[in-house]
Amino acid sequence: MRLFWILIAIVSVGMILLMVTGGSGRTLGVDSDDFASAVWLVPLLLLFSAGFLHSRRNLGFVFQTLLIWAAILLVVSAVYIFRYDFQAIGSRLFGGLIPGMAMTTTTADGQSQVILHKRRDGHFAADARIDGDTVHMLVDTGASRVTLTERDAKRAGVATNALSYTIMVQTANGTAMAAPVTLDEVSVGGISRRNVPAMVVSQGRLDESLLGMSFLSTLTSVDMRADELRLTD
Repeated sequence: MRLFWILIAIVSVGMILLMVTGGSGRTLGVDSDDFASAVWLVPLLLLFSAGFLHSRRNLGFVFQTLLIWAAILLVVSAVYIFRYDFQAIGSRLFGGLIPGMAMTTTTADGQSQVILHKRRDGHFAADARIDGDTVHMLVDTGASRVTLTERDAKRAGVATNALSYTIMVQTANGTAMAAPVTLDEVSVGGISRRNVPAMVVSQGRLDESLLGMSFLSTLTSVDMRADELRLTD
């Protein structure tokens, strides 16, 4: 029985390592497919060796253990094979519970994908990281650049008192003046971009900061599906 739990521990640790580090194609410096094969083969070799040594003592127990182990390996392999589907289900669940929360998954071809869920007002929003600070932003494909309110710009470390408001823009509150800036880094979930062109709108002229095309246009795809928006790196 002790051997049984040792084998369970080996497979469990191996699967956790594959799920955590396998997305890069290598696990502990070994190709992930080879590592997955080892997770299968090592416990099986140990089990068959133990079964051979003890077969004369309790053949029925060994056979029962083999059946249980085969079922466990079947379940574990199914979890590994369908891991991307499980990640997508988890992302939908958390995104639905917390609208605006960016859930990062990995597509079948290894690309990072962020899933955003629609808010009650019908808009998509994300908690983005701008130069290290979190800013709640409305996703707006109609905005040519990432656009910050003066309040959010200050929070992100922009020296707003030194800005020159020379660009005229149209907002939901009417015409406003904006100042061009370059943000060192903008991140949404696991997707990051550096040196992103942006604007800061004068105080009181914009209700929410906008995640505009200067960020969105750098992505592989922006896919809207009913109540969710998928951003693919």
